[in-house]
Amino acid sequence: MNVILREMDELTPAVGVEKQGFIHISIPVGMLQCNCSIIGDPVTREALVVDPGDEVSRILDLLGRHKLTVKAIVSTHAHIDHVGGLSKLHKYTGAPVMMHREDLPLYQAMDVQAAFLGVVPPDLTDVHQVLTDGDALQWGSLEAQVIHTPGHTPGSVSLYLPCEAGKITLAAPQLFAGDTLFAGSIGRTDLWGGSMKDILASLRGKLMELPDETIVHPGHGPRTTIGEERHTNPFLTP
Repeated sequence: MNVILREMDELTPAVGVEKQGFIHISIPVGMLQCNCSIIGDPVTREALVVDPGDEVSRILDLLGRHKLTVKAIVSTHAHIDHVGGLSKLHKYTGAPVMMHREDLPLYQAMDVQAAFLGVVPPDLTDVHQVLTDGDALQWGSLEAQVIHTPGHTPGSVSLYLPCEAGKITLAAPQLFAGDTLFAGSIGRTDLWGGSMKDILASLRGKLMELPDETIVHPGHGPRTTIGEERHTNPFLTP
């Protein structure tokens, strides 16, 4: 099983949690290997699941193994590889599904996206809470800030946990960037509703305002930092 547990083969409350201040399980899922993230409070065991794109049985297995209860399911954007498991995960957990309003039409056009990839459309679910820029999501003692980062899609969002993330102090700020920012690259803008102008504005006007030490968890590929991307990403360097 290709699971990254904060650079450990196995995560227990005594290892990593004390140092990091939170539980983070990243699991690449589906044919496009979307990074699904489980972000948990090590004390209350409440968790947020970000981008359950597929392989929900694996996600549920990890939640059960680490005794985590899902309080909310967040989509950073409505591309099929990030939302394919929303309906099933909601069915099994009862947790509300959250997405930015600007991506609702894209979510409702899942048949078009599926045809583009040549796959069967996944089941859809209701979106129970519409996200807006500046929202604060709270679960357990953790809190994340919603940052609207349009460009890859009109309703793309990133989740930011500062060092003082609610009542928990983290070793470093954390950014769950969806497909807006990658290690050494940025999200594509040639799909439905994409805009190079908008994604560059989101990156330069919002994400590059975050501290250099912020750890970035992209929607695909390895993690990076804001400082690394500020200085080496060819889309962001002068």
